[in-house]
Amino acid sequence: MQKILVRVDASSQIGLGHIMRDLVLCKQFPHAEITFATQNLAGNINHTILEAGYKLKILNSNKKSELLKLIEELKIDLLVIDHYGIDYVYESFIKANSQVKILALDDTYEKHNCDTLLNHNISANEKKYKNLLPSECKLQCGSAYTLLRDEFYTQKKKREALRKKKTVFIAMGGTDEKNISKKILEVLKEFKKTKVHLVTTSSNRHLNSLKRYVKNQKRVTLHIDSSTIATLMRKSDFAIVTPSVILNEVYFMELPFIAIKTASNQDDIYRYLKMKRFRTLNKFNKKGLQCHLTQVGKRIFTHKKSI
Repeated sequence: MQKILVRVDASSQIGLGHIMRDLVLCKQFPHAEITFATQNLAGNINHTILEAGYKLKILNSNKKSELLKLIEELKIDLLVIDHYGIDYVYESFIKANSQVKILALDDTYEKHNCDTLLNHNISANEKKYKNLLPSECKLQCGSAYTLLRDEFYTQKKKREALRKKKTVFIAMGGTDEKNISKKILEVLKEFKKTKVHLVTTSSNRHLNSLKRYVKNQKRVTLHIDSSTIATLMRKSDFAIVTPSVILNEVYFMELPFIAIKTASNQDDIYRYLKMKRFRTLNKFNKKGLQCHLTQVGKRIFTHKKSI
C-alpha cells in the first residue's frame, strides 16, 4: 500500500483553502494510507482532517529535519507539499536525504525540486514554469486539473427556475481577516429585491460581529462551516468572491462573479481574470463595487437609487 504524507498548514493568516483542496486531492488516492503533517497554528482547521478519516501528525515547527524524521518514521513513498514556506532548497534537502517522491502544489510560479507539480487554477500557465522544474518533472496545469468536490459536479447538473428575488453568494475566505464581508453587505443594502448567502467559517475572528450585523436582516443568511457550498452557488444568481481556490469553483459552476483580491498570493488569478475582462477589484473599494454591481444590474439587480 502506498504511503502518502501531506505537508500543509492552515491558520487565520495563511487561510484554510490549502487543506480543503488537499482533502479533495487525497480522494485521487483511494487505496493509499494518507497522513497529514501540520502545525497547530491559531485558527487552524486540523479537525477537518480527522473528520475526513485521515491520520494527523502535529509538527512543532517547519524545520526540514523534523519533516525528514517523520518521513523516515512513517516510511513515506509520496510527499505532497502545499506550503508557501517550503521552497526549492527545502525540497532538495528532502530529496537528498530520502527516496521519497514529491508532488508539489504551486500557484505562484516558484522554483521546485519535485517529481510532479500541480497548479490547478484556471489561470495556470505551463510556459511560466520554464527553467523552474527538473526536466523529468510531470507538470499538471490548468482547469483540467482543478480540484473540485463531488458536490459541484452533482449541483451543476441542476438548474433553477428564474427567481424574482435575486440571490448573491459571498465568500471572502474562511478567515476574512479584513472583515470585507461586512463591507460588501453594507453596499448590497443599496440594492433591493436581493437575497444573500454569506459563507464563512468558525475561524473568522469577526464572526460575532457578522452575526450581530445580520441578526435583523432577514434577506441575509449566514452560513458557517457549510458543507453545501455547491448547492448555495447553484441557488445563487451572482457571486462576490476572492480570486482564490473558490474562484475555480465559481467558474466551474458558470456563476457570474466579481472577484476582489485580498492577498498577494491571489495575484496570478487576479491578473488572468483582469486580462480576460472579468469583473475584478484589486482591493475592496466601495465605489468600485457599486460600479460593478450597477453595470451588471440590467441582468441581475434592480437598484433603488442612482450612484
